[in-house]
Amino acid sequence: MIRVAIVTLSDKGSRGERVDVTGQKLKEIFEKHLSYETVYYNMLPDTYEEICEELIKLADEDIADLIVTNGGTGFSKRDVTPEATLAVIEREAPGVAEYMRAKSFEITPKAMLSRARCGIRKGSIILNLPGSPKGATENLNFVIDALVHGVEILKGAAVECATPIKK
Repeated sequence: MIRVAIVTLSDKGSRGERVDVTGQKLKEIFEKHLSYETVYYNMLPDTYEEICEELIKLADEDIADLIVTNGGTGFSKRDVTPEATLAVIEREAPGVAEYMRAKSFEITPKAMLSRARCGIRKGSIILNLPGSPKGATENLNFVIDALVHGVEILKGAAVECATPIKK
């Protein structure tokens, strides 16, 4: 089972002024998928330091194999999720975010405005999703199956299919 942490980034939500619809929708998607179990949920304000601390804690304390953020990936001055993610990851996985943008672009040209990132820290994949329920669920559904294999490889559980090179 792949352990998932969902972190919603919202100033209003963290103050109790808005219900987190997006986080709940993401949790529902993971519950329906046989490979995933949501083990952690939190809502934080759009604060660079708090986002960094949360991502580091979740990865370094081995709380989750997949850490999914939602919110803070746009052009607002408070949108700092991609910067916080880049600050804490050890290796970037650009193909994941690029694929989400490409697939989203088939739905709306506004997809080009996403600044979402994906990367690896320790034994965890960190993935940024949009804050809107529609955008977040669409993007997660684009990559959810491939991420199973990504986690398996990261954890050393994937079966290698390549033929060894003979010398």
